[in-house]
Amino acid sequence: MADVKDAADKALEQAAQDKLNRTISIVVAISATFLSVANVKDGNIVQAMARAQAESIDQWGYYQAKSTKQHVAEGVLAQLQALEGLAPEGSAVREAISTQLASWKTESDRYEAQKKDIEGKARAALAQYDALNFRDDQFDMSEASLSLAIALMGITALTRQRWLLALGGLFAAFGVWMGVCGFAGLPFHPNTFAEWLS
Repeated sequence: MADVKDAADKALEQAAQDKLNRTISIVVAISATFLSVANVKDGNIVQAMARAQAESIDQWGYYQAKSTKQHVAEGVLAQLQALEGLAPEGSAVREAISTQLASWKTESDRYEAQKKDIEGKARAALAQYDALNFRDDQFDMSEASLSLAIALMGITALTRQRWLLALGGLFAAFGVWMGVCGFAGLPFHPNTFAEWLS
C-alpha cells in the first residue's frame, strides 16, 4: 500500500512540476515573441528619431544662415540710409541710393519671412522627435520588463518558487502592456521608470 501511496504522491508531484513548467514555458514564449516584435518596432522608431533630429538640426542651420544674410542686409540698409542722408535732395545719386534701399529692404523682409517658415519646420521636426522619443521610452520599458520576466522564469524553473512565477508574470504583463501602448500610440508613460532607464 505504501508503494501505491508513494507512486501517487510522485505522480502528483510530477503533475505539479509539469504544470509549473508549462506555465513557465508559456510565459517565456509569449514574452520572447513579444519582445522580438517590440524590438523591431523600437529599432524603426529610433531610426525615425535620428531622421527627425537631423531634420531639426538642418533646419536650425538653415535658419542661422538666413539670419546671417538678414544681418548683412540690415547692415547694408543702415549704410545706405546714412549715404542717402548725405546725398543732395533730388540728385541721381540719392535716387540710386533710394532704389538700392528699397531692394535691400525687400531682401531683409524676405529673409525674415523665410526664417519664420524655417523655424516652423525646425520646431515641427523637434516635436516629431519628442513624440517618437515618448514611444521609444514605452518600448524600452517593455523590453526591460520582458527581459526581467524571462530571467525570473528561468530562476523559477530552477528553484520551483511560485512567488517568482508571480513576480515574473507581473513583469511580463507590464512589459506587454507597455509594448501595446507603444504600438497603439497610447499616452501611458510612467515617468519615474523612464527617468530611471535614461
